Amino acid sequence: MRKLSQLLEKIEYQCIAGQMDVDVDGVVYDSRKITEGCLFLCIEGANADGHGFAAEAVKKGAKALVIQKDIPMDGMEGVTVIMVKDTRYAMAFISASWFGNPAERMKIIGITGTKGKTTTTYLVKSILENAGHKVGLIGTIEVIIGEKRIHAVNTTPESYLLQEYLKEMEKEGCDAVVMEVSSQGLKLHRTQGFLFDIGIFTNIEPDHIGPNEHEDFEEYLMCKGLLFRQCRTGIVNRDDAHFEKVIAGHTCKMETYGFDRSADLRAENLKLIKKPGELGVLFDVKGLMDFTVEVTTPGRFSVYNALTAIAICRHFGVGEDKIKKACLEAKVKGRIEMVKVSEAFTLMIDYAHNAMSLESLLATLREYEPNRLVCLFGCGGNRSKLRRYEMGEVSGRLADLTVITSDNPRFEEPRDIIEDIKTGMKKTGGKYVEICDRKEAIAYVIDHGEPGDIIVLAGKGHEDYQEIKGIKYPMDERDLIRDILKERGWKEDLQTLL
Repeated sequence: MRKLSQLLEKIEYQCIAGQMDVDVDGVVYDSRKITEGCLFLCIEGANADGHGFAAEAVKKGAKALVIQKDIPMDGMEGVTVIMVKDTRYAMAFISASWFGNPAERMKIIGITGTKGKTTTTYLVKSILENAGHKVGLIGTIEVIIGEKRIHAVNTTPESYLLQEYLKEMEKEGCDAVVMEVSSQGLKLHRTQGFLFDIGIFTNIEPDHIGPNEHEDFEEYLMCKGLLFRQCRTGIVNRDDAHFEKVIAGHTCKMETYGFDRSADLRAENLKLIKKPGELGVLFDVKGLMDFTVEVTTPGRFSVYNALTAIAICRHFGVGEDKIKKACLEAKVKGRIEMVKVSEAFTLMIDYAHNAMSLESLLATLREYEPNRLVCLFGCGGNRSKLRRYEMGEVSGRLADLTVITSDNPRFEEPRDIIEDIKTGMKKTGGKYVEICDRKEAIAYVIDHGEPGDIIVLAGKGHEDYQEIKGIKYPMDERDLIRDILKERGWKEDLQTLL
């Protein structure tokens, strides 16, 4: 139970009906979860408007309403009605207060950017835990609270749920939290109500532009920059072309990282590492720190991910040895995840599921001069056909062999999706085969792997299901690989291997 006046302490509001001296028994923003004695927040969503449920909330026993536009006041006797400028913004502060402001007693790290957020959060978690910290994680794949793992619905949860997670993490004994911060999360005020101790910007490219996301690239860019008005220290990729615009109007201390000679923390003397079944990078860290580090994932973007993590961990006083160890050991499910099935060729799983991410991945792998670059992928059903054409064209141009298969067909026929992908492929003249069943397709690339090949299974990444006709069937590519190897008489310990 909390005093209404206490929940509203940090926001501007006007009490347009009722009394402020009210105790509320809960904070609710979903009309399906209204309880007697609660405060109900009327939130405007893409598909529904909570203001339309105000009368229902009162009938069900809500003691207080928070609104941002006028509602009918009939039947509101005895109910406190609070008017604010933006109920989503208000919800963030009210939720933080409801849960006792847990962020004030932990170090909170927020990472935003088009690419690299997920990998960097896991790398930071690994390094800090190696250094003795207990770290909670909130991200695209999952929320991690101690031993508990919760499947993530949004990259950045609604502010109420975010505060609930932070409270659980505090109870679990976490002293630090690392989280992905999406542009939508910033736009919709999900991360208001507290200050990040460290805010990170990785990079930005045109993405998430369209209905219910961002009007244009300028808005997307502006939303990313909001993080630097809500943190104490900002750490920014100096190499990004939009660096200056992202930090415009910042209110925090700033640090930079990258390859640029002016970066505060920079990478020098980059070397590509190629071992049997493995790819990586070796580079010197210069500037604010000075040592050499090896990372067991490929390409320049792996350097950026590592630099970001190192820049964060420097603020926690983590030593060089622990950073080096974590960079060698950290792995992220479905993000350039190496699966060693042979000494002869390299096999990996990655979440690349659009043309931009696939092009970045394949271009990076090309730098390792493979005998053949083999790309296996499909596309999701009930999504833009343009994505299929573009991904087909990218793989046809950059891969030596493309294996077109099924992803999540949803309510479409897999063969129809494959035909769309082939439309893009045919623009390039690239070599391809089509194998609709994903397990059969994976078996094909393993059986036909040649010495020096790099084989990437793209699109599914961390997903452990396949959605067909509205039903999600269990399907984890690691399990498929394990089954395929067993069927071929593989003798090693497959649990260790995968």
